[in-house]
Amino acid sequence: MDAAETALNVFDNYIKHIAIDCVIFGFHNNELKVLLVKIKNLDGCWMLPGGFIQRAEGVDEALDRMLKDRTGLTNIHLEQFGIFGDVNRVSRNFILNLIPSEHHDDSRLNWLAGRVISIGYYALVEYSKVKPKVYEFYDEAFEWFNINELPTLSLDHKDIIQKGLETLRMMLDYKLVGFDLLPETFTMQELQKLYETILGKELRRDSFQRKMLDMNILERLEKKYTGAANKAPYLYRFKDKS
Repeated sequence: MDAAETALNVFDNYIKHIAIDCVIFGFHNNELKVLLVKIKNLDGCWMLPGGFIQRAEGVDEALDRMLKDRTGLTNIHLEQFGIFGDVNRVSRNFILNLIPSEHHDDSRLNWLAGRVISIGYYALVEYSKVKPKVYEFYDEAFEWFNINELPTLSLDHKDIIQKGLETLRMMLDYKLVGFDLLPETFTMQELQKLYETILGKELRRDSFQRKMLDMNILERLEKKYTGAANKAPYLYRFKDKS
């Protein structure tokens, strides 16, 4: 039994027509980034990581499995932000391009070529801890991209990313977003830059600092000495995630 045949048999273990797509956000070099996978046989198009839900697992279990396998991480901050179910979001030709030609008439593929509804989640991860895993059977690459410099995307994944970003922006006042995107300790300037990058606009330094300190979510640590002539900034860390 070859690899393609094995993969087709595995599909029998999944719930039909319901999938998960995940927007994995990371922050690196003052850029908000998204992890994208390049699939073989799709003419250079990229996609969000995701997949189908196994019959013997819940949605949360499926998402945890996918993310652990793709990033090597567990206990990831996750938010569900939408359901994507346009009638024509997945075409039969799209599916056939993914499957070796000798399996095009396989009855196990009929449901794959039909309508698929996707549950959209975003994940917040610390960039340096992620170890992107490539599936050699159907991936060409699995890489980070600047949110403002995305490649050509398949299906409706551009819309899914935009919706995920909009939701992340709305959540900034309600969730400790930086807790998951920043390293354990950081400067106030680094925290502000994260918020500015997500929002896509500059913020007043004094107003931002006052707001963060008034929220009583930060613990101030020792100063960060760099050897430069300017005044050394304090390091901070989040008290908790609540």
